[in-house]
Amino acid sequence: MDVDSIVQSAELAGNAVKHDLSVWGLFWQADLIIKTVMICLFGASIWSWAIIIDKYIIFKNIRFRANKFENTFWSGESLEKLYNRIKNKANDPMARTFCSGMHEWKLSVDASNASFEGNLKAGLQQRIERAMATTINREMNILEKYLSFLGTVAATAPFLGLFGTVWGIMNSFSAIAESQNTSLVVVAPGISEALFTTAVGLIAAIPAVIAYNKFSTDLGRYGDRLDGFASDFISILGRHFDHQGKESEE
Repeated sequence: MDVDSIVQSAELAGNAVKHDLSVWGLFWQADLIIKTVMICLFGASIWSWAIIIDKYIIFKNIRFRANKFENTFWSGESLEKLYNRIKNKANDPMARTFCSGMHEWKLSVDASNASFEGNLKAGLQQRIERAMATTINREMNILEKYLSFLGTVAATAPFLGLFGTVWGIMNSFSAIAESQNTSLVVVAPGISEALFTTAVGLIAAIPAVIAYNKFSTDLGRYGDRLDGFASDFISILGRHFDHQGKESEE
């Protein structure tokens, strides 16, 4: 081995020592493109976890409140008494759905001051159904807020990490071309940065996809629960109209 080769090997070994392969070292030694990718992925991961924690608390609370409201609703308490008691402090989607139906019913009854028969009864039921359906859609849209962000992170973070990986490998090949040396000392930093970017992409994507699937399922179940409650409420009003009709005939 000649003197030049020895010197070159010594320089490469010195450069290897300078490269910090820790997490922070890989970040600070990366070029601008890879740093930008990592910052985007870290930011997406932090925001995803904030959404996950927030949604977990929200869904836990609305399930508890829905159970509590249903127990009260089916306890035998008068619907008008229940409505008057909670109409100004309804704090969950199911209670607000109930209040919207009762509000429409009371407006129609107070306006007519008469019993509903035939087309009048059918028209009132349709208005109540529309009022409750509108409330359900509005509440579901509120609950669905930010879930699309989790879906976007779950779908795009791996590809963004893959882009950083490809860019890091390209940097490694450039280093090989410049140094004309295929030693691991030359390619290790770029490969490490590339693999680290892939890892960051997976760290952001995996919790997001798990949370998105879970919360989407929970949202669908809760929506079915609200629809079932609305149907039960309409059935109760229908029996009330039938009973009122029989009394008017007598």
